[in-house]
Amino acid sequence: MRMMLANGELRTVLVSIHLSLRDAIEKVTVGNILQTLRIAHTSVGAALQRQPRIAVAGLNPHAGEGGLFGREEIEAIAPAIAQARAEGIDAQGPFAPDTVFMRARGFAEFDVVVAMYHDQGLIPVKYLGVEQGVNVTLGLPLVRTSPDHGTAFDLAGSGRADAASLLAAVRMARRMAQTKRPSRRANGRLELRFV
Repeated sequence: MRMMLANGELRTVLVSIHLSLRDAIEKVTVGNILQTLRIAHTSVGAALQRQPRIAVAGLNPHAGEGGLFGREEIEAIAPAIAQARAEGIDAQGPFAPDTVFMRARGFAEFDVVVAMYHDQGLIPVKYLGVEQGVNVTLGLPLVRTSPDHGTAFDLAGSGRADAASLLAAVRMARRMAQTKRPSRRANGRLELRFV
């Protein structure tokens, strides 16, 4: 399973979620990135009913600048992308994380961005409008959406809560459920098709 945050302008899928930055960096492995690329390819591809164009964000500034700012791009991210491409997945990168989201905005160059950790992927989507963001759990045999901002317990009962993200999540879940066409993956698990 992987978390995708989406709105009308951007989709991002995360390699890791809800970890300290130190722990999230340890999750930047070939295996974790490759699994994220496979899930994004299958789930977003089913939604679009075509092969998705996947951009992969680097971990370090300027995607490591050839090892100057870190080796994760060389040792984990690029090898995972190469393996995904060998499997027929349209994955490109690693791209500088400070600019890749602009290239994916409005689905201009890419249909989805794979981000290495929680804030790297969620800040751009939330900046574009937290009220329209939807959290989708990919890789499940059922539809699961929620507002992108979480529970907002601090606003409960105050009369100040904005239900727009909840409504967006319900609308997306409805579209997903109405248009789901189960298909079997090689491992026998069902994948949902949604728009």
